[in-house]
Amino acid sequence: QVQVVESGGALVQPGGSLRLSCVASGIAFSNYAMFWYRQAPGQEREFVASIISNSTITDYDDSVQGRFTISRDNSKSTVFLQMTNLKPDDTAVYYCSTSTRECTYWGQGTQVTVSS
Repeated sequence: QVQVVESGGALVQPGGSLRLSCVASGIAFSNYAMFWYRQAPGQEREFVASIISNSTITDYDDSVQGRFTISRDNSKSTVFLQMTNLKPDDTAVYYCSTSTRECTYWGQGTQVTVSS
């Protein structure tokens, strides 16, 4: 049974930093790319960042480029999203995702709120 579990969301002030974590179990984690998405209230879910299996290639949405860093630890089946210089527009539920040949898996999300 595949499980994807995010953690680390919190209330943070503008300009602050936060690190999200996501543990994926039930799959050969090191074989798959991992993704972070986010969904703000009343908006569609949008891509944030991705990292391939061996960490050599990462990709970011323009809105977070230079502020967010995605990384992974295959020995712990965990992917991270380091977020710095957070802005109110970053407020959203952040989701972790991965896809195998059979299915796309999502976590339950973790809430990030950027507010003073």
